[in-house]
Amino acid sequence: MNQTSQAFFRFYAELNDFLAPNRRFADCPFLFYTSTSVKDAIESFGVPHTEVDLILVNGESVDFAHPLRDGDRVSVYPVFEALDITPAGRLRPKPLRIPRFVLDIHLGRLAAYLRMLGFDTLYRNDAGDEELARISAAERRILLTRDLGLLKRGVVTRGYAVRATETRAQLAEVVKRFDLLGLVTPFARCLRCNTALRKAGKKDVADRLPPGVSERYDEFRECPGCGRVYWKGSHYRRMERLIDSLRPPAGSTAT
Repeated sequence: MNQTSQAFFRFYAELNDFLAPNRRFADCPFLFYTSTSVKDAIESFGVPHTEVDLILVNGESVDFAHPLRDGDRVSVYPVFEALDITPAGRLRPKPLRIPRFVLDIHLGRLAAYLRMLGFDTLYRNDAGDEELARISAAERRILLTRDLGLLKRGVVTRGYAVRATETRAQLAEVVKRFDLLGLVTPFARCLRCNTALRKAGKKDVADRLPPGVSERYDEFRECPGCGRVYWKGSHYRRMERLIDSLRPPAGSTAT
């Protein structure tokens, strides 16, 4: 009969969101009988590996394949997207300087908001889990989802489990999590198809404008992908208000 071994895990910061209440911010025992990788042990607690950026076993940095041994004490830290912790031995690819995203079928409105802020965001309402995981890996895109099982797929190395349920709260969460506010470029991407917009002369788009728009506005952009035309009308002002709502209040310190 195999001898029972035991290791102790401690999860930090928002990784505790995935744990049962009695395991949060506490030493969690893990029993095992055969050779087990630290990755498999972490995911047995319900924490997707894409949320993890640093693992210390007995104070030493290890990778996901590291085999657990009896008596090990394991500290597990979340993804530091805005902080380079390479000297400590980060597990995931280097943070994306200009993050790109792919979203699951339940986050369509969030996809539109991210495009509104200028971020390259892939979304299709018929994309299956296998395709989303493949796209995330092949195109080095951060996979945003509320499906923890999707994030546990081994091929996915960049991913984040969105906690909020309301769209604007989701946007604020993602912007803060990936430190996006300084990278916002409104009026840069097509909300419909994600293609980068280009400047267009009024005469070039006149036949695609609603009545009265040509007389009121002089600056236009068009989508080379689907032909949609954009101008700084009421939708642009709403977008500016949305961006302002994401900024920390004056005099506060962002955390």
